[in-house]
Formats: sequence, structure tokens, C-alpha cells
Amino acid sequence: MRLPWELLILQSFMLCLADDNTLHGPVFIQEPSSVIFALDSEENKVKLNCEVKGNPKPTIRWKLNGAIVDTGMDYRYSVVEGSLLINNPNKTQDAGTYQCIATNSFGTIVSREAKLQFAYLENFKTRTRSTVSVRQGQGMVLLCGPPPHSGELIYAWIFNEYPTFVHQDNRRFVSQETGNLYIAKVEKSDVGNYTCVVTNTVTNQRVLGPPTPLILRNDGVMGEYEPKIEVQFPEMVPSAKGTTVRLECFALGNPVPAISWRRADGKQIPKKARRHKSSSILEIPNFQQEDAGQYECTAENVRGKNVARGQLTFYAPPSWIQKISDAHVAIEESIYWECKANGRPKPSYSWLKDGELLIPQERIQIEHGTLNITNVNLSDTGMYQCVAENRHGAIYVSAELSVIAVGPDFSKSFLKRLTLVKVGGDATIECKPKASPRPTFTWRKGKEILKENERVTLLEDGTLKITNITKADAGSYTCTAVNHFGAASSTGNLVVKDPTRFIVAPNSMDVTAGESILLPCQVSHDHPLDIMFTWSFNGRLIDFEKEGDHFERVGGQDSAGDLMIRSIQLNHAGKYVCTVQTSVDKLSAAADLIVRGPPGPPEAVTIDEITDTTAQISWRPGADNRSPITTYVIQARTPFSVGWQAVNTVPDIIDGNTFTATVVGLNPWVEYEFRVVAASLIGIGEPSKPSEKRRTEEALPEVTPANVSGGGGTKSELVITWETVPEELQNGGGFGYVVAFRPVGTISWMQTVVASPDASRYVFRNESLPPFSPYEVKVGVYNNKGEGSFSPSTIVYSADEEPTRAPTMVFARSLSASEVEVFWSLLPESQSKGRIQGYEVRYWKHGDKEEQAGRMKTTTNQTFAKITNLKGNALYHLAIKAYNTAGMGPSSAVVNVTTKKPPPSQPPGNIIWNSSDSKIILNWDQVKAQNNESEVKGYKVLYRWNRQSSTYVIETNKTSVELSLPFDEDYIIEIKPFSDGGDGNSSEQIRIPKITNAYARGSGSSTSNACTLSAISTIMISLTARSSL
Repeated sequence: MRLPWELLILQSFMLCLADDNTLHGPVFIQEPSSVIFALDSEENKVKLNCEVKGNPKPTIRWKLNGAIVDTGMDYRYSVVEGSLLINNPNKTQDAGTYQCIATNSFGTIVSREAKLQFAYLENFKTRTRSTVSVRQGQGMVLLCGPPPHSGELIYAWIFNEYPTFVHQDNRRFVSQETGNLYIAKVEKSDVGNYTCVVTNTVTNQRVLGPPTPLILRNDGVMGEYEPKIEVQFPEMVPSAKGTTVRLECFALGNPVPAISWRRADGKQIPKKARRHKSSSILEIPNFQQEDAGQYECTAENVRGKNVARGQLTFYAPPSWIQKISDAHVAIEESIYWECKANGRPKPSYSWLKDGELLIPQERIQIEHGTLNITNVNLSDTGMYQCVAENRHGAIYVSAELSVIAVGPDFSKSFLKRLTLVKVGGDATIECKPKASPRPTFTWRKGKEILKENERVTLLEDGTLKITNITKADAGSYTCTAVNHFGAASSTGNLVVKDPTRFIVAPNSMDVTAGESILLPCQVSHDHPLDIMFTWSFNGRLIDFEKEGDHFERVGGQDSAGDLMIRSIQLNHAGKYVCTVQTSVDKLSAAADLIVRGPPGPPEAVTIDEITDTTAQISWRPGADNRSPITTYVIQARTPFSVGWQAVNTVPDIIDGNTFTATVVGLNPWVEYEFRVVAASLIGIGEPSKPSEKRRTEEALPEVTPANVSGGGGTKSELVITWETVPEELQNGGGFGYVVAFRPVGTISWMQTVVASPDASRYVFRNESLPPFSPYEVKVGVYNNKGEGSFSPSTIVYSADEEPTRAPTMVFARSLSASEVEVFWSLLPESQSKGRIQGYEVRYWKHGDKEEQAGRMKTTTNQTFAKITNLKGNALYHLAIKAYNTAGMGPSSAVVNVTTKKPPPSQPPGNIIWNSSDSKIILNWDQVKAQNNESEVKGYKVLYRWNRQSSTYVIETNKTSVELSLPFDEDYIIEIKPFSDGGDGNSSEQIRIPKITNAYARGSGSSTSNACTLSAISTIMISLTARSSL
């Protein structure tokens, strides 16, 4: 039986658990940070921030130097929303280390430490300073001696009067460590008064020291001397991680020393480092562990050098790498926490409970950053903090420990209501109530208590396991849990089902690529159970949506999950597994699929040896894709071939066990690449990758130029032409042509070499060449290997001479407004040195330039020409020249001709037609020519059947015509005038439809007016003039 005070504690604790989503211990949102307060600040108050959350709301207290700040005793202190506000701060009373303390019913936590410091700057104590007397060329140091202060200072020096400040360079330097002014070598210009200016960076307050006069001694100039380092960094310089490290180095000397920096440990100075004030300052931003080491400053002039060294050491305050978190532990269990922090030097650890140092006891073990509490009880509940600290700082992390003590409760973890299992299977029923401490468990089936046997196992955590299930195991099962604080039960049912079995399992198959197959998967199962089929391929689940091009699940009932594979590819070969799953069991069946296909591409195609016409090729076989390779075919490609071409080989047929062959019939001096294609009984495979490119060896040329001919040219020339030999048939480099020729009937050949392989023409010039004389001509070839054969000889004539006589008896006449005809006499060949091949007629309009003349040529014996497309009523000039292959002869005398006036532009109008008996009568208005047009001489009537293209023309000098036509067709008729200037414009087309009545009328204003006329079977045309012109 529990004591009353124990039950009270338990009840209170249970109330907290009931709302554990909102109730919790204090947690810092913002911890205080160190503050430097300027004493002369107008605000006259300091605020140390502290923000905490928790439920219940925490109360806030503050510590100063370990003692509680009593806000009730000192009106200057007040806590506002957790933060500490200090009015009228006093550096004597208020400077120190502060901590924020937060407490609620769950416990207490303390914040990190925050320092409050006061910044100030007092005035210089002395009002005058002694005069400094130095020799010119001597080095000098003016001391600043800053007054009492707190906070970082910045130093500067005024020269003579404000605002003239000392300019720092390689000769003058102001140290920000000491405030002193250093002049490496004094010059006359340095004489004057110097005043040290000190500025506090926190308060921005600035004070000026008393002026120091500098004068030159008159006992001579200081001679040269070696450098003396006056400003140097300490032997040990501790540097914090991430800060900017600043090293100073300056020397006196004559001449002025040069400053340089290096690392004494041989490493390179970091690239991020910067040098200032003529290298007197080395600055390293974002200082890291790798930047630590010994640094060396060297001051050097012609008299010697001096060296200063110092060690930069790396330190870092602690930073967390592993924190602790809230824990809920059952009573009598154990809690283990571990916190880890980085830092240099390595941090030490301590633990706090509710703000007080935790001391190791029998149950409480503390080692480094670990805390282990065994057999926890309610008194261990509270707020815990791990503190990591080194000499550069301390950090805190907090967590809440809740100790749970509660009787068994199944409200959130009932037994599984229904557990399904197959006959022969195993059943596991978990019993996991919420309880602290851990309860003991008993099980019942129905009303009978279960006892362990060879099939029934009761685990310590309450789980029930039954193996080799039978139908008799079905029923209700109850788990009862009991501990010191109570007991509870939960019941579930075990249902036993028949197992699933394969009826038709997938079977292994051997198929050819491109086929489609069905892998069956059919089962018998307990039908009330849902069933699911899945297929995997080589251990990977098939996604039927993404892979639907080849895979499809088929089966018209819930007991079938067959797999259809369409258009099988080689990569579909492998193991296929059908998996069938119900809520009680899962089983699988596998089948191996062998896919045979055309061979893969052969590999490593190599040209082992190459001659002028052969190549020895070898290769390695590619994948046979489960079908033995029967033959190989070699293909070749050149820059001149259209794609890949099969080539002749030895052996002629390459069987599947042969991996080398000789390619024959190649062209010499051609760059070849080869590939190999394998074939099997299933088909032809993909070709191999091409071999390297190799050129066959050179050989004598065998192909001679084709179509050797020539002729033409100018006087005293013999022109010989031929078709070039293609590059792939030249058989070698240095290819060219040998041109041979001789007069017909002679014995000796004249030869010349044309060295260009692209040449297709040779011109032989000689003043003694008779015109148009026959020559026997042939063209041969050669290359680097020697000369080849000549082409068959052919006859080519030498160039002709231009005609020397002009055509005579030239006259012209006008045919119409756009045509003229010109005539001339034939020139006898005996009267001209050059042959006459024809005549060229040149014509141009009066007023145009002769150079713009139109030209037309005639054949040899033609002595007239018709010129068309001329302007009407225009004067034209004409001249004629004879020509041959050598060129044009002299021009004839120019003749003139005027074209006729243009024909009438107005078409016939007001066309009317009518039918009477078997006739069609057309009437139209007379066309009158304009002043610049030819007079009308008559009219042309053009007609055709609507379905034929042939047009018939009738001429008349009247304005009417009578037609006798078969009336069983539609007719298209148009009328136009004609004159000496040619035909005028036509009227609109008139359509006369089939005639069905004895009488019909119509007009030419529209071709769509249709009258139906009766058909007449005879064709007769008669014309009768109705009126004279």
C-alpha cells in the first residue's frame, strides 16, 4: 500500500503528464552577452538581455560575481521581462560577471556568464614635455604615455598644429600597441612640435597630450648604421579562432630599413594576409589553426639586418559538437547523457542540477562529458546543465529529466484487434501498454491461462509468439499487465486462414529477340483475403507504368497475375520473380528467361598490315548473344565512298571461328578505315567501331584521262582538254599528266608535263601553228612511282583565225510593232582567212548606247534573222558580224529600221449573238485606232469547244460573222482586231451554251448568261458580212 504523500506526488506528476505538450521546464531563448559601457554615455543605463520560455512561466533572478542581485534593496536594479536594467551604473559597484537564473516548477537553469565593463579615458597628467634633440640621420622614438583608461585606444600624432597629422610611411610609424611615434631616420623636415592624440573606440572620447618639441643637434650628421628593431611583436601571441591578428614591426636605421615577413617554419604566409604601412604591419584575417606558427620580421639596409621572431598560438573558446536533450525515463530505469565540445585548449566539463553543481554519488556517475544516473526516482526530476569551459570561455546546454511513474495503460496501445495468420505459419501478438516501472505480463486464451510450451513463447516485453499455427489456435487472446501502480488488460482475436499455393508457376523459357511471351503466375488462396501480385526482374521491381512498352500484367481474375513481355530485347534476359502476397502470407516463384539475338559488334578491329591493294585485318569477337556466330563481313570506307561498302576478302567467306582476313582489290594510295559485322542464324548484328585510318601504299597509275578533246582558243593556239583522274584512282602522290601531240601524218610526238593533278586543260602556243589544222593528241599519267599509260589518241584542231571580212548587202524590214527581219549575203570562205561558223546580229534602239545592244546568233548558212520583243513605232539600228571559235570578225555597215505602230489597244465591244434556225450570228462595234496606233485591217474570231484546247481562227474585215456550228456543245468565243502592227487586245471570252430552242439571244457583257439551244448534228461554217468597214 502506497503512503499518502507518495500518492500526492504521483497525482501531481500525472497532472503534468496529462498536458505534456505545453508543460515544460525553462529554456533560454536569449542569454546575456558581455557589455562595455561608456561612462560618459548620455543614456546613463545598462541593459543585460535574458529571455526565457517555459510553462509554468519561469521567474528570473540575476547573479553578480556569484551573489544574488537584490532588486528590492537597490532601486537602481530592475528586472524587465527577464532582462536586468541598471540605472546610473557605477564602475566600482556594477562592474563584474553576471548570470541570469530561470526557475519554474520543473527546475532551474543558469545562463552563460556575461561581463559588464566600463569604458573611459582620462586626461594626460603632465602639461609639458622636454625638448628632444637628435642629430640628422639618427633614429628617434617619441613616447605617448596614454592616461588611465578602459577600452580599446587608437593613436595618432599631430605635427605642429591640428589638423596636420604625421603621415606614416617607411620612415615614420605610429604603433597602435604602444602609441609611440617612431622615426627611422630624422630629416630636417621633421623639426617641429609633436602631440599624441588618444581616442577611445568605445566612448569616442579623444584627448591630446602635451606637445613634444623636436630639434636637430648642430654637432654633425649621423652616419649610416645597421637596423635596430624598436617595434616588435611578443615571443608568444595567443590568437583566437576567427579573429584578425595584427603584428607590428618597425626599425630605426640609416639608410631607412626595408621590412619583410616570412614564416620561420618554412610554410607560406597565408594568401589572405595583408601588409600595411610599408610592410610595418602584417594582418591575418579569420585566423585558423593552420595559420598558427612562428613568424619572422626582417629589417634590412646596406649596413646589415636585424630579425624579430614570435610564435602565433591558436586558441578557441568551447563550441558544442554534441548537446544533451530532454529525457523521459521510467522510474527505477537509468539515464545516460553525453555532451561534447571543441575548443583549444581542450575543454573540461561539469554538470549542474537546478543551477547547483552536481556532485558524484553512488547512483550518479560523472566522467568527462558524461552523466549516468541509475535506478532513477522522483527526486532526480529537474533541469540539468552540461558546462564546457576552458580559459577562454564557458558554454552551457540544458535538458529536462522527467521521471515517469504510472500504472499500466492500454489507452494508446491496445492489442491488435485482429491478427491474421495462415495454417502452419507463426503469429506474434505485441502487448505494449504505457507503464512505469515495467509491468509483469500474463496471457489468456478465452478464459484459460496460457502457459509456455514448444509452440507458445511469452517474452519479457509482453510479446506472445505462437509457431506452427493450426485451426485450433484461432480465438480471443487477452494480455494483462501489472506493476506497483495498477493493472490493465487488452484483448485481440487471432484468425487462422488457409495458405496460398501456386497452381501455375512461371517456367523458364528460351526465346529470340523481338518475340513476345507470357509468363504465367496463378494461385489458389483464401478468397476473403485481398491478394496482390508483383513482378521483379533481376531483383528490381518492375514499374508497369514506366516500362509499359515491354511489360504488361495480364490476367482476368484475382487469382492470376500473368506477365506479358512484348518485343523482347537482349537486355530482358535474366531472372523473373512473381511474388504473391495476402495479409497472412507471401510466396514467390522464379523463372529464368534466355534471350537469343543477333551478335553484338566485334571489338578491337585492327589493320595489321597494308600494301598497295591489300590489308590484313584482325578483330576480337563480340557477344554472341546466345546464338553462335556463323560468318563475318568486312566493310570499308574512304573519303570518296558513299558510306560503308562490303569488300572482297581472302577467304571469300569468313566463318565464325576466324578472326583475321585479308581485304583485296583496294585502290593504291587511298586512306581506308574498316569495320566488321558479325552474323548468326538469328540475324546480322551491329557493326564494330571503325578501325584506325590507314593509307594503302603507292603504285603506278593505271587509269588514263577520259574524254580527251580540245579545239578553239585564240590564234596560234592548240587547246587540249580532258577529264581529270579522280583522286582515289591516282595510285600515289606527285600525280600529274603527260600531254603528247603531233600534226596528223607526222611521226614524232611533242610532249609536255602538267604537274597539277587537278589540271584538265593544256594550251600549246606557237606563232607557226597553222589555223584550224588537225593534230593527233593523247594524254598520259604519272605519279611518284613512275609513268602510266596514255589515253587513246584523238584528233583536235588548232585555233581558228577570226573572220576578216564583214557581211554585205544588209537590209531590214519591219514585220509588226514588235518584230523586224534582217537579211544579208553569205560570205564566201575564200574571201575570209578564218572559217565562218555563223553570224551575230546586234540591235539597239535609237538613243541607246551601242554597248547595250541586244545580240542573237545564227548558224553557218543562215542569212536572215527575226528579232522580237521590240518597242512599237521606234527606230532601231542593226549591224552584223561573222564569228568562229577564234572570235568575231569586222562589223557590217549599220542599217536602220522603224517598227510599225502598235496595234489597237481597244478590244471589240458591245458583242451580241443570236441564233436563228441553224446559225449563230455575232455582231460587235467597230474598233478605231488611236493616232499612235496602226489602222485596223480586220478582225480575228477565235472559237473552241469548251472541253477542248484547240482553237480555230476566222479572219474577216467586217464587224459581224455568221457561224454554223453543232449546237450540242458549249463554245468559248473571243474577238480581237489586227493591223500592220500586229494583233490588238482580245475581247472578253463569250460562252455560248448548248442550244435547245430554235431562237436564242445573248451578249458579251457576261460569260455566265446561258441559253439552251437545240443540238444540230452537222458541222458547217459560213461567213456573211453584215456591214463593211
